[in-house]
Amino acid sequence: MKAGSSARRYAVAVMLGILAGAGGGWLLRGEAPKRAMVTTHGEWVRFKNASGDSIRAYVAYPERKDKAPGIIVIHEIFGLTDWEPSVADRLAAAGYVAVLPDLLSSRWGASPADPDSGRKLTALLVPDQVTADLDAAYQYLTSLPAVRSSDIGTIGFCWGGGQSFRYATNNPKLKASVVCYGVAPDSADLPRIKASILGVYGENDARIDQSVPGVDSAMKRLGKRYQYDFYPGTGHGFLKPGRQGSDTDQPEKAWARILGFYRDRLGK
Repeated sequence: MKAGSSARRYAVAVMLGILAGAGGGWLLRGEAPKRAMVTTHGEWVRFKNASGDSIRAYVAYPERKDKAPGIIVIHEIFGLTDWEPSVADRLAAAGYVAVLPDLLSSRWGASPADPDSGRKLTALLVPDQVTADLDAAYQYLTSLPAVRSSDIGTIGFCWGGGQSFRYATNNPKLKASVVCYGVAPDSADLPRIKASILGVYGENDARIDQSVPGVDSAMKRLGKRYQYDFYPGTGHGFLKPGRQGSDTDQPEKAWARILGFYRDRLGK
């Protein structure tokens, strides 16, 4: 029994050492949720918004010798969960510096582990506060020496998809915004958009999809760049594991579309 316990302790120690050596030191700091995939250059940071409030964020870097475009990743309504850092890692693997701000952290320190609690706290956020925190994320991202500050985009999911679209009305310096099954801003705000917008929608998501044709018409009248796709057999949130259609080939098709869009708008 003692020999078995010693062997198990040794195995755990070895595994933790491997994770830390692979860039997984965040596991030992207690700063981030546990997840399966890390990047070589992924880290948790804090920066301040204009009011001096601290924002917790995950930053993922690509392995490249030149400056990279940057992308702000905006989490779902449940707050920052285990899943969103894997999105930042994926974008880093594709050549982008990705910053993922925890938009609950400037008020509550961090998103809660319980998704339902995160949803309730997100409902308490006001638009101006979200914009201020996204502005802080933008300023942080563009200040990084590894980032090509003229080529910045956003991507958001669910509630975050709506925020990705809305932030394009508030930051004319953005070049590309990806809206994953999120609502559009008020039509009165659409004229302020300078970025190109890509909409990613599940076929079986009438709550969101029913407004897309009207948004498309409004954007065309304004001369704005808006393109979108509906993905067959998928529902709301299908890019996240466990949602309708997430176990089909549609998420990978959507990601190919997203990365192609970024290449066209932000460069490589």
